[in-house]
Amino acid sequence: MGACVGELTFLEELAGRFKIPVPEHVVEPVNQSEVRSKLQAWGSGIVKPDVLAGKRGKAGTVRKVSEYHEAIQLLKKVAAEQVSGQQPRTAYLVQFVPADLELFTAITYDSRYLSPSFTVSLKGGVDIEAVSEADKVTIPVDVFKGLNAYQASEALSRLGLQGKANSALAICFVNQWDMFISTGMQSCEINPWRVTSDGRIHACDFRATFDENNFKFKDIGFKLPEYPTAEDAFDEEMRAWSAASHHGQAHVSSLGGKRILPILFGGGASTIIIETLAQLGGDPMFLSDFGGNPPYERMKKTAEICFRHKLRDASLLLILGGKANNTQIDVTFAAMADALEEWVAKNGRHPIPVVVGRGGPGLVQGFAVLKKALENLGMPYVFFGPDTPITVVAAYAARLAGQGTRKGQGERA
Repeated sequence: MGACVGELTFLEELAGRFKIPVPEHVVEPVNQSEVRSKLQAWGSGIVKPDVLAGKRGKAGTVRKVSEYHEAIQLLKKVAAEQVSGQQPRTAYLVQFVPADLELFTAITYDSRYLSPSFTVSLKGGVDIEAVSEADKVTIPVDVFKGLNAYQASEALSRLGLQGKANSALAICFVNQWDMFISTGMQSCEINPWRVTSDGRIHACDFRATFDENNFKFKDIGFKLPEYPTAEDAFDEEMRAWSAASHHGQAHVSSLGGKRILPILFGGGASTIIIETLAQLGGDPMFLSDFGGNPPYERMKKTAEICFRHKLRDASLLLILGGKANNTQIDVTFAAMADALEEWVAKNGRHPIPVVVGRGGPGLVQGFAVLKKALENLGMPYVFFGPDTPITVVAAYAARLAGQGTRKGQGERA
């Protein structure tokens, strides 16, 4: 699981380094005189919490202000308000940018192309989740060649945007790619880009996740901010277990979901899977990144913690990852099968469906061990091989969890 940053870190540490145009801002605590002078220059500003939770606007913590007394009060109030159960690190006031056009862009690793992909839409803003795929353009990016201005411009042209705005935005998108690849990001989203009537461009909101194992992230050049946490017992126990050994990853982050218990492998793959589940109503319980060729006991304890805290409330168990290079699938699957059998022995049968997708060394042996355990426990299952994209498997799991039905035991994809 990667480290995440939000808009304020982007404004203070990343935008200037990669020549991405952004609005001005000030951070709480701030003097009244500075807020007053900024609002006089800007006309109005937007108060926001520095928190990694999404949907800040819909939570009512993003507020437009034009009077400095109100801005000072809101900065203190918003800094103390929780968003989706998370406490902000602070609050900040950012310049309001009137716009004739709002865009959305995202860069992430995409299993469809086995490379990063760049997505752009002319319908950016708070309701980006509701924008249809027909209003987006997604293109693969060669990790060695990078995103060039021609590719970015062509993507905008396909959406119907021409002229000077097309050219200027294409350069900004290339700079976004440079930031993504130079800092070891797994995903990077700017929503929205705002374009004013006179053609000025500003990146007005931001979120990114880093691959902590990427050497570029280790030399990122600044210290990531620490956000207040509201860890539950599961997060706390898993964090301690992850730190107990260097043999394999065991990272999780609770998402508050109620349906799918996701045992996921691979940092980039995990992010894509969770995003797919969330978009399709899978309601995942947590984001996870396991693997790294863990020995049997390490993987068994990892699975045991997940099952003990989450399995009783789950409506579907998802075991999914890309094709492993060095992780022994037979070892990890045997460990999970034994942990699952021990949980059932203590807690009784819980015949929810199990969706599995994996590839790598020892796959056939691993499938055989897991198949036997699931049949003994009366848990219906579907297995997908490495030739099926992880997004397809995640979409299938989301639909199955949403249906609330039980697949026939022994079904194989």
